[in-house]
Amino acid sequence: MIFDTDVLIWVQRGNEKAARVIDQSNDRYVSVLTYMELLQAAQNRKQQEYITSFLGDLGFVTLPPTENIGHRAAVYVAEYTLSHGIRAGDAIIAATATENNMALCSGNGKHYRAIQELKLKVFHP
Repeated sequence: MIFDTDVLIWVQRGNEKAARVIDQSNDRYVSVLTYMELLQAAQNRKQQEYITSFLGDLGFVTLPPTENIGHRAAVYVAEYTLSHGIRAGDAIIAATATENNMALCSGNGKHYRAIQELKLKVFHP
């Protein structure tokens, strides 16, 4: 399963429900965009190192962008920005999940519900 940035932030804030969702998943993935969003939110190098360790210790695999992911994300932006307000980052994360035939776990279901081929698991903190 691919985890959206918000779920990982909930875990880092001590949310036990988010931790259980991750614990229950044998396969743990993040989009490279999620990895970058987490690093970008860090206040200093120590926090960046913590994020890298956190993901590594929990066995997360970071999925790289591919040409197909980029194409699908562009299609999502063109198709859903005006009607549903999807943003580029969410489109890349959704495309990563879809292209890898994985479910996406996110607390931001409204960002992704319009994408019918996306296997969405909504997390409720």
